[in-house]
Amino acid sequence: MAQPRVVTIHYTLTNDQGEELDSSRVEGREPLSYVEGAQNIIGGLENALNEKNAGDQVKVSVEPAEGYGEVNEELVQPVPRSAFEGVDTIEPGMQFQAQTPGGPQVVRVVEVGDETVTIDANHPLAGQTLHFDVEVVEARDATDEEQEHGHAH
Repeated sequence: MAQPRVVTIHYTLTNDQGEELDSSRVEGREPLSYVEGAQNIIGGLENALNEKNAGDQVKVSVEPAEGYGEVNEELVQPVPRSAFEGVDTIEPGMQFQAQTPGGPQVVRVVEVGDETVTIDANHPLAGQTLHFDVEVVEARDATDEEQEHGHAH
């Protein structure tokens, strides 16, 4: 089995409409480093970057199944307004951390009614095809510590 690598990339992420959703190329941001195989980035992007080296440029489109998944309608549900005790103003687009049986989960407010608040626990990019423009800045063998911790140091 090959030694896992730490890969450092600059990227720009856009949606189907060409709108920029995220970029490491903006002033003040550092390139992103990840350990191959440690699930630090979405699978579709990591697969496209396997065996790439410093200086390589890659454009890749990642379908929802290899990105943040399809939208799961079961994760959109009304909850009693009382679940937001202590919050004076609740508006669509706000995000909260909810305690679930599986641990903390970020939910987004979709709609606010008199008695209920509809929340969405899907990832904000679920259901979207993601378009990445990537430059590999560096690729090196991961240290034993990075492999053990599952992230670049």
